Amino acid sequence: MEYGKLKIFSGRANPKLTKKICDYIKVSSGAIKVTTFSDKECRVQIRENVRGADCFIIQSTSMPANDNLMELLLIIDALSRASASRITAVMPYYGYARQDKKDEPRVPITARLVADLITTAGANRVLTMDLHASQIQGFFKIPVDHLYARPVFLEYVKMMGMQDIVVVSPDTGGAERARSFAKRLGASMAIADKRRSAPNKASVMHIIGKVKDKNIIILDDIVDTAGTLTEVAKTLKKKGANDIYAACTHGVLSGEAIERINKSPLKGLLISDSMSLSHLKSKKKIKVVSVAPLLGEAILRTHSNSSINDLFL
Repeated sequence: MEYGKLKIFSGRANPKLTKKICDYIKVSSGAIKVTTFSDKECRVQIRENVRGADCFIIQSTSMPANDNLMELLLIIDALSRASASRITAVMPYYGYARQDKKDEPRVPITARLVADLITTAGANRVLTMDLHASQIQGFFKIPVDHLYARPVFLEYVKMMGMQDIVVVSPDTGGAERARSFAKRLGASMAIADKRRSAPNKASVMHIIGKVKDKNIIILDDIVDTAGTLTEVAKTLKKKGANDIYAACTHGVLSGEAIERINKSPLKGLLISDSMSLSHLKSKKKIKVVSVAPLLGEAILRTHSNSSINDLFL
């Protein structure tokens, strides 16, 4: 099926990333006005003709998550009512992904609820990156393309010229992610045995694998308060590791995250620009790499109905 002209619209979550994506694709961002009433209600108006167009909305549901999610839903609804032929929600960071299962009595499965909201609002496809749990793709009744920041990180790590690398997963849930990264890097891997006592609170019990006299890359999808990340780094240092770096796709970096990172044994933290980082006051140990070319290429291929399979490699 062929769709109309490609148009890209941006919410207010990460306009810098949208500009980079538009620069890659060589198109201008669509005309849209997003305002907020005095009572904090959001209002959206599409300010150009989108009838029959193939529309992509760039909007991470990052901090403030509720505002950015509501904004995304309103933009989808506005485009749908303006007769766009197809609407793709491009969510570099999918908020609420950590609430993907009923792990305690009387709690919601919020990741599923968000999927239902996006579908009901009128989205036809979703393009996202490094979901906290891959099974979230199954929460949608519409097609989901799940990209990984791995190619961007691999390119940067190879440029660093590190030797004797061990890729460490901060928990057993991320073991497959770490194994895949280590394989492409030609490195070995290790796993941290973590115990979580409460949300954003974890302790590292053991390191499974050889890390003594090795250079480390801790690989994770999200760094939020950096509690787990810095505890893993401290444990690795006690186990005799040499230089310790971390690569995390989504830099939430809330609360005391920056202070913890600066005081930790980490030599550097590599994150993507999947969400706005304008709230960060210090980036001393942080290196940001852009996923705009990856997302831009996925958008182009989606628009032309081409395969995006090799973007997953």
